[in-house]
Amino acid sequence: MSKFIFVTGGVVSSLGKGIASASIGKLLETRGLNVTLIKCDPYLNVDPGTMSPFQHGEVYVTDDGAETDLDLGHYERFTNAVLSKDNNITTGKIYYSVITKERKGDYLGKTVQIIPHITDEIKKSIIKVSKARDVDVTIVEIGGTIGDIESLPFLEAIRQLRWELGEFYALNVHVTLLPYIKSAGEQKTKPTQHSVGKLRAIGIAPDILLCRTEKHITKDQKDKIALFCNVDKEAVIEAIDVKQIYEVPLSFKKEGLDTLILKKLNIVRDDNDLAAWKNEVVGRLKNPEKEVKIYVVGKYVALQDAYKSIYEALVHGGIANNARVTIVRIDSEQLEKEKVEKRLEGAQGILIPGGFGDRGIEGKIQAVQYARENNIPYFGICLGMQIATIEFARNICKLKNANSTEFVKDVKEPVISLLEEQKAIKNLGATMRLGAYPCRVSKNSFSYKAYKKEIISERHRHRYEFNNKYKKSFEKQGMVIAGVNTHQGLVEIIELKNHPWFVGCQFHPEFKSKPDQAHPLFKHFIEAALKYGG
Repeated sequence: MSKFIFVTGGVVSSLGKGIASASIGKLLETRGLNVTLIKCDPYLNVDPGTMSPFQHGEVYVTDDGAETDLDLGHYERFTNAVLSKDNNITTGKIYYSVITKERKGDYLGKTVQIIPHITDEIKKSIIKVSKARDVDVTIVEIGGTIGDIESLPFLEAIRQLRWELGEFYALNVHVTLLPYIKSAGEQKTKPTQHSVGKLRAIGIAPDILLCRTEKHITKDQKDKIALFCNVDKEAVIEAIDVKQIYEVPLSFKKEGLDTLILKKLNIVRDDNDLAAWKNEVVGRLKNPEKEVKIYVVGKYVALQDAYKSIYEALVHGGIANNARVTIVRIDSEQLEKEKVEKRLEGAQGILIPGGFGDRGIEGKIQAVQYARENNIPYFGICLGMQIATIEFARNICKLKNANSTEFVKDVKEPVISLLEEQKAIKNLGATMRLGAYPCRVSKNSFSYKAYKKEIISERHRHRYEFNNKYKKSFEKQGMVIAGVNTHQGLVEIIELKNHPWFVGCQFHPEFKSKPDQAHPLFKHFIEAALKYGG
């Protein structure tokens, strides 16, 4: 049976439980263990698919088409775990399953309650993932903060699981905060004590404390925390702020976290260092040989997490080219009110990410035109590919009324439109083209040079498609249809002739990029941007 690590958080939200969980996964893989990771989210939405990026941040998509929490992106970037819809458990999913069973009569007339029915469903969902993956360790992150009402069923479920599994089969890692009070010149341990007190009050005794901190923790402070929180002195782990998230596994390794976890789970494995990660990832981030400036033109740029995987994939492309990537965020709605030449001056590469709705669309179209006319490397992802199609139709093919039916329902030139199968759909949740689809790449293309293979598989999240009615006329004007869905004949990649690097893809390559394995398209985009700026 898999062993379990339950990760909880206290004091405040946004402490980085997701990064901590992913980093623990990385450390355990380095010690030769197979891991999987689960995110338990305490909101009533079935998934984040219909939630605004301003509410929830990025929606991460798995190969099997699940719309999930963005922390699953951290899990896949840091580890080799391949995740699915079952790796993101929400309160909405749990209640939906229990109520469906109740309607069918599965509970034989019993009163359906939080305990045992909801907690049993949570436990079954967690165990299901660990058995399906056949892993050594399952890391389960509980969303929210200790003290939140909505998290209580999940916390009760893991309390029961710990008791049922027994010694050496489960442990709790509690991520907490040591705030530094500048006016007093002191680091305070009291919030951590209160957080652990709340955790213990619901029956969970933490085994390890990850203490987020701006300043290094002294031995006396560690001893005090251990005494008042009733944990081993060695189990008080300093989680100091770092400049790059990819430094976190190194920081935890230095604190001996992996060895401590193996000891508490009674697992024996040889010690291995993180030399490759330290030198080829963190080393290149800290001391790059080159620099490049990429402009990201989007409508959600005010929120860091809205394009989380895009930003990380750009960083990965920089690592692969031994270059520091400076990301300049451009609000596409504001761009409509400014001179594009002035606002985009200095760009060595321009990227337009995915999105929904017509806000800021004309600003994005101007950005594409600027990149095309000035031979600046351009990378359009999902909506960014569709925007490039519209710009090409209007300014090269002289179809002045070209647009997407997403923005103008009765547009005269629908170069981007809904598939027939999408037109009758009423419910928005989980009904887009989602997950991994195969694509055949043309050999004479930028994309083939990047992938170095003809058949690829990439993840999708969209409703609207390139209208094949315009395919031949666009090709006559210099557009290259560089990638096509092998089953449905849908256009997946467009490129432009006589341009240094111009690629638009309907899929989301950012979801498959890792710091030590940059996605081919991001790697080549950064390479092209370096050449342009060089």
